Amino acid sequence: MKLIKGIMSGLIASLGLSSMVYAGQGVSDTEIVVGSNQDMSGPFAAFGAPAMAASKQYFDKVNASGGVHGRTIKLVVEDMSYQMPKAQQNLNKLVNSDKIFVMYQQMGTPFNLASFELLESKQIANVAPLSGSARMATPYNDYRYASTSDYASEIVAGVEYIHKETGASVVCAMYLPTDFGMDIMTGAKDGAAAVGIKYASETTHKPDEEDFVGALSKLKGEGCELIALALGLRQQITVLATAKKLGWMEAKFLGASASMHTAVAKVPGGLTEGYYVSAGWSDLIYRMENPKVAAWVAEYQGEFGEFPGTGALLGRAAAEQLVMALEAAGRDLTPESFQKAMESLDYYDELLGNQITFGP
Repeated sequence: MKLIKGIMSGLIASLGLSSMVYAGQGVSDTEIVVGSNQDMSGPFAAFGAPAMAASKQYFDKVNASGGVHGRTIKLVVEDMSYQMPKAQQNLNKLVNSDKIFVMYQQMGTPFNLASFELLESKQIANVAPLSGSARMATPYNDYRYASTSDYASEIVAGVEYIHKETGASVVCAMYLPTDFGMDIMTGAKDGAAAVGIKYASETTHKPDEEDFVGALSKLKGEGCELIALALGLRQQITVLATAKKLGWMEAKFLGASASMHTAVAKVPGGLTEGYYVSAGWSDLIYRMENPKVAAWVAEYQGEFGEFPGTGALLGRAAAEQLVMALEAAGRDLTPESFQKAMESLDYYDELLGNQITFGP
C-alpha cells in the first residue's frame, strides 16, 4: 500500500462545557462508566472489534493499578452492526440505562451525528469517535472531541498529491450514500477544483453490495483516472481486485482514514498494491523502532496472539488519551472538570505519530 504520510495532523479543536459544576451521570465513588456504540459485526467491524479489545486491555491495566483517582473504568460496548435502528436502541440504553459519563470511540459518521442531541442534553462528551467527518468537531461544540483529521480534507490532500505525482487529471468517486460517503465525494470534488482538474463521475453503493463490475466499467468508460472510495473494507478490496481483473491497471484509487487498515494492505497476491490512503496517523509497521510502539505491540500480541491492526492502534491511542484526561480532571469529576482536562491536553502521540491538542 502506498501511504501518504504527514499530510494531515491530528489537530482538532473543541469548545468548553457550560459553567455548571455538578457530578455528571456515570460517576460514582468507585467507578466511571464509559460507553461505546460500536460496529462489532458489520462492514467496519475490522476497526470496531480490535479497537474495543485494545481499549479494554488498557483500561484493565489501569484498573489493576488502582484506577483513576480511586475509580475503575467500566467499558460498556454495544454492537450496532453499522445499522441505524440498532444504533438508536444502543444509544438510548447506554445513556438512559447504563448512565454513561462519556461516549467513547462511537463508530461511524451517521451514528455519531444522530447521537449528538441526546448526548449533549445529558452533558455527555463524545470522545475520539471512529469517524473522520469534520462535523465530529465543527461547528465547535462543548461536548465533541475528535482527535484526527477529517475525511474531506484527507481526500483533498490525496487528490493534490496523486495529481502531482502521477498526472492523473480526471477524478471520480465510488461511495456509500451516507454522511461518510458524502464527505469523501465532497473531498474528491474539492480536491479536483483545488488543482484545476475535472471531477467527472460517481457511483453509489449499498453497504452489502459485492459486485462492482458494472460500476467500474462505467467509470472506466467515462475516462476516470483517480477514484476516491468510501466503501466498507471488504468492498474496497473487492473493487481493487476487480479493477485488476478487468485490466484497468492505470487507474489510481484513493481512500481516506476509513481505508487506513493493515487488513487492506496485507491482502495476499498484491491485490491492493498501489492503493493510496490519506490519513491522520502514520502506519504502525513503519514505526516499530520506536520503543513505546514496540512495547505496546508486544503487549497486544501477548494477549491476543496477533499483530495489532489499525483498529487496535486507534483503540489504544484513544484509551490512553481518555485516561490522561480523567487523571487531569482530578477526583472531582464533572462535565466541567472533564472539559477543562481535555482542553489541557497537548502531547505527541507516539502510537499515532502525530501531535494532539484540544482547545476552545
